Amino acid sequence: MKLDGRHTLVIGLGKSGVAAAALLRSRGAAVITADDQARADRKVVPEALSGVDLVVVSPGVPLSLPIFGEARRRGIELVGEVELASRFIEEPIVGITGTNGKSTTTALCGHLLSTAGLRVFVGGNLGNALSNRVLAGGKLDATVCELSSYQLESIVTLRCAAATVLNVTPDHLDRYDSLDSYAAAKERIFLNQRAGDAAVLNARDARVAAMRTREGVKRVMFDPRTALGDLKLSLRAATLRGAHNAENSSAACLLARHLGVTDLQRGLDTYPGLPHRLEPVRVIDGVEWINDSKATNVDSVEKSLSAFESGVIIIMGGRGKGAPYTALKPLLQAKAKAILTIGEDAEKIAAELGPVQPCGTLPNAVSKAREIARKGDVVLLSPACASYDQFRNFEDRGDQFKALVRGLR
Repeated sequence: MKLDGRHTLVIGLGKSGVAAAALLRSRGAAVITADDQARADRKVVPEALSGVDLVVVSPGVPLSLPIFGEARRRGIELVGEVELASRFIEEPIVGITGTNGKSTTTALCGHLLSTAGLRVFVGGNLGNALSNRVLAGGKLDATVCELSSYQLESIVTLRCAAATVLNVTPDHLDRYDSLDSYAAAKERIFLNQRAGDAAVLNARDARVAAMRTREGVKRVMFDPRTALGDLKLSLRAATLRGAHNAENSSAACLLARHLGVTDLQRGLDTYPGLPHRLEPVRVIDGVEWINDSKATNVDSVEKSLSAFESGVIIIMGGRGKGAPYTALKPLLQAKAKAILTIGEDAEKIAAELGPVQPCGTLPNAVSKAREIARKGDVVLLSPACASYDQFRNFEDRGDQFKALVRGLR
């Protein structure tokens, strides 16, 4: 992709947008930037696109904004940040998507590859923008990229030598008009695969198992019920807790195996885990405190709860995503000792799951949990909601939880 001398507009100034702008400038393009709100008004669209021949969009910016429709009408090239970066990456790209488990699977796959001696970049939606791989330069053996549905909406030529869709459950229904349209965005990860590439599919998820792949692509199915049985591996890492992590591990191992890695067990045994995903924080008086702030939807909480037997004091709440909480009721009745609520969706959680103990804020919830927890219990922050009502992001929420727990006496 020739960028020298091109006039580009980057919309969205998060990590991806900033990295994309740096990549464009490094390749000789003239760059102007804008946040999505500043360019959403129809009145400013003509001015914003004046002289522009390439628009790069960050994943958090809806493609339904008027400026993108006008760009298409004018014949201006429109790409997402991951699409832009992928055009400068020579090594095989491993792509990972799904409603839940993307980050763990991405980090684990990268760890399996690097433990086997491969030179690897790990990033994408995980936090390190794909453009940073290009900016870093050098020769690598593989790039492992977490891809959200938002990022996949705007791909054109991005090709994954190995790709997986882990699962599709209700999420982001504030952006998609149906679960089918959300699943269709996920399916795009297989769009540009070629003969000999691998598509790793969850056999137990009907939507995923039915996804279309191109002729000649190797379809590899995995079944969470048998976990890693077909690979004759065991999960010994303390950071891979719960049945859902057996599923994530199975996908990661199959992806790594496609890239030629055979010693998978060593990587599994040494995987350090990611923060905010069933992250052990502390044990106080026999009570285990777990930070699962990344559980921002109902399905993720269901998977996390399944990792525990009983005596769970769960902290839930935040900014809801539109999905009902009722699916959690049987599991909570079986495993939860108490439900402590915080944030904007507390009343809805109470209406659908009650009885609950309303706490309002995270400090109040931690104090209440400390008061009622007894030896053998687990205090689990697993909100089932986004964090933006009271926190900067889920990381901020998890970090504040860890600080509060470490401060307990």
